[in-house]
Amino acid sequence: MADLCPVEKNKEYIMSVTDIGNDGEGIGHIEGFAVFVKDALPGEKIRVKITKANKKLAYGRLMEIIEHSEYRTEPECPVFKRCGGCSLQHLSYEAQLDFKTKKVKDALMRIGGFKNPQVKDAFGMDKPYFYRNKAQFPVRKGNQGVDIGFYAKRSHDIVNIDSCMIQNSINDKVIKIVREYITEENIEPYDEISGKGLIRHIVTRIGHVTGEVIVCIVVNGSSIPKKNKLVEKLLCIDGIKGILLNVNKKNTNVILSDITKVLWGRDYIIDYIGDIKFQISINSFYQVNPVQTNFLYSRAMELAGLTGNENVLDIYCGIGTISLFLARKAKKVIGVEIVEKAIEDAKRNAKLNNINNAEFIAGPAEKIISEVYSNGFMADVVIVDPPRKGCDINVINTIIEMMPKRVVYVSCDPSTLARDLKILSDNGYSIGEAEPVDQFCHTTHVETVVLMSRVQK
Repeated sequence: MADLCPVEKNKEYIMSVTDIGNDGEGIGHIEGFAVFVKDALPGEKIRVKITKANKKLAYGRLMEIIEHSEYRTEPECPVFKRCGGCSLQHLSYEAQLDFKTKKVKDALMRIGGFKNPQVKDAFGMDKPYFYRNKAQFPVRKGNQGVDIGFYAKRSHDIVNIDSCMIQNSINDKVIKIVREYITEENIEPYDEISGKGLIRHIVTRIGHVTGEVIVCIVVNGSSIPKKNKLVEKLLCIDGIKGILLNVNKKNTNVILSDITKVLWGRDYIIDYIGDIKFQISINSFYQVNPVQTNFLYSRAMELAGLTGNENVLDIYCGIGTISLFLARKAKKVIGVEIVEKAIEDAKRNAKLNNINNAEFIAGPAEKIISEVYSNGFMADVVIVDPPRKGCDINVINTIIEMMPKRVVYVSCDPSTLARDLKILSDNGYSIGEAEPVDQFCHTTHVETVVLMSRVQK
């Protein structure tokens, strides 16, 4: 190994940390060779022990911080170092926002080829804790009882918790109740290796504005013992609107199956983004940080520049969150999404808000928008909010062919954002100011909204 790279496994080195990786690890160089070190921060001088090395890079364990970063802070969460839910709690929140701003700008320059992209400072939260409105807790048998929590970093070992700093605090009570129920009834939690055991996960949805709550127990079976006892215990939770049972007997990492039974109440909550009302089921795709989502969608609305006369095409529309925001100021909106259940939710939410100028179509985006365009729909504004992999190239090509005046791109991955914006830039569009939004506080993820305007020839 020594003849392939300047570091050797199990040896220790002194190095300076200069950057943060996608998983929150510190990045430094030894003789120009990249080394990734968990828990290290930029600006620190460290002693590192190499744990893995190949021709291109190495990974190491932090042994000692010789010079501390001025931005290092004590994590609020007691299990931060073991839990895989957060990766940046040891970095001050201001420095987290600076990192995310830099991450977007670097991607636009390095991947997009934009020489001096205008990137606003990342928009953060006043209180970046307890913000998530959806939780998924795996349940396993532990050494000292029932483990309920989150997976440890890079594993399926569960870090047992009583509380989470980024989840709604209502979940603390849910965890306590379900743990007591499992213990009292001597119910066997699910085991991933053997495929035996009953209770697999607890999934919750909580309305930020309404405070409505649904709790779903995912089981490796068709029922649970003494379900009325569990229901009675959960009914003491403020805002509870539904208690559900999801039947998932498959040996899979997919949490929820298509089979959900209502044990009590209803199978959805009602919540708002701005003044738009949404009916949200346990399976619905819905942004997990409603405070930041309200800001993000308001910015998308501003960038769309609607006057009431525009046709809007919303690609990757999910349950219609952005579509319904825009429909109030547009002539017509067509939303496209591959997940049929999401389209059903979108149609339901349009009716819920008495919005009649929004149409939703299920199918692959590249196929549907080509058909919509062929049938004569000319979009003045296109909104794209794709998954992490970015837009399908056929989607980009159809947008270019359609020649809308404005393309508002909402992205959850700066790398694929930069890649797609470069294609648009090479085909008649100019990039506006990019605005990062901190949707996922204390993680390395960042949302970005940016406007691409068609260049007048």
